[in-house]
Amino acid sequence: MSDPSETHTAPGEVVIKFAGVKKRFGPKVIYDTLDLEVRRGETLTILGGSGVGKSVMLKLLIGLLRADAGSIVFDGTELTTLGDRQYGEIRRRIGMLFQGAALFDSQTVGENVGYGLREHFWKKMTDAEIRQRVALSLELVGLPGIEEMVPSDLSGGMKKRVGLARTIALQPEVILYDEPTTGLDPVNTARINHMIKGISEALHVTSIVVTHDMGTAFEVSDRLAFIYKGRVLLHGTPDQFNASRDPRVSNFIKGIAPKGEDVATLLQN
Repeated sequence: MSDPSETHTAPGEVVIKFAGVKKRFGPKVIYDTLDLEVRRGETLTILGGSGVGKSVMLKLLIGLLRADAGSIVFDGTELTTLGDRQYGEIRRRIGMLFQGAALFDSQTVGENVGYGLREHFWKKMTDAEIRQRVALSLELVGLPGIEEMVPSDLSGGMKKRVGLARTIALQPEVILYDEPTTGLDPVNTARINHMIKGISEALHVTSIVVTHDMGTAFEVSDRLAFIYKGRVLLHGTPDQFNASRDPRVSNFIKGIAPKGEDVATLLQN
C-alpha cells in the first residue's frame, strides 16, 4: 500500500468530509444538506432506500458527478474546485468497485487486473512488475493463477472478486464498494464480506460500502450512516443502529414497510 508518511491524516482522523453538499437532478433533490465524515482506516457503510443517493455520494467523491454546492475534502484537498486533470491523482488514491464489476470482455483476467497499472504507471513499472502485482492482487481475493481466463468463463462472484483485484492492484488509500453483494448467492455474499474485512485489515485502507444487504452492513462496518430525505439521519456504530428507536431507521433495518403505506407508494420507493 501507499507509504503512510505520504498522507496528511493519521489513522482514526477524518480523511473525507462532506459539508453542506447539495445535489439535484432537475426537480429531484438528492442531497439537501449532506454532512458526513469518514475516518482513516475505518469501514463506513451507507444505508438508505433506493434512489436516496447512496451511489451518487461515491460518484461525487471521485468526480464522476459534481456537487451543486458545498464542500468535499479528501486528505486536506478541496475536491469541488479541482479540474478533470487534477482529479486523475485523486482517482488513483481512491479506488472503486462498481456494482457490475465493469470488466472488459475482450481482455483476459490478467489484462483486466493490470489495466489501471498500465494506464497510470506505464513509465514506472516493467511488464514483469505489473504481472507480479496482478498475481498478488488475485491471490488477495482468493483467485490465484487465473490470469489467462476471460470474463465469460467466470461466475458472478468471481467477476466481483476480479474487479476488486483490479481495484487493489493500484494500492489505493480508499476503496469504494457500490453494492458489492448484489446478485450473489449466500456463499459468495459471505465470501465478499470476508474479503472486505480482510483487505481492510491487511492493507489498512479506508472503505466506504453502499449496500441494501443488512447482513453485509452489520458484518463489515465500523460505523454506518443512514440517508433519509437528502441528509444523514443517523450515523454511528452497528450497536447504536440496533438500539435506535427511530422508526425510520429500525423499520429499514428490519425490512418493515410503514403502516398504511399503499402499493403505489412502495413502487415509487
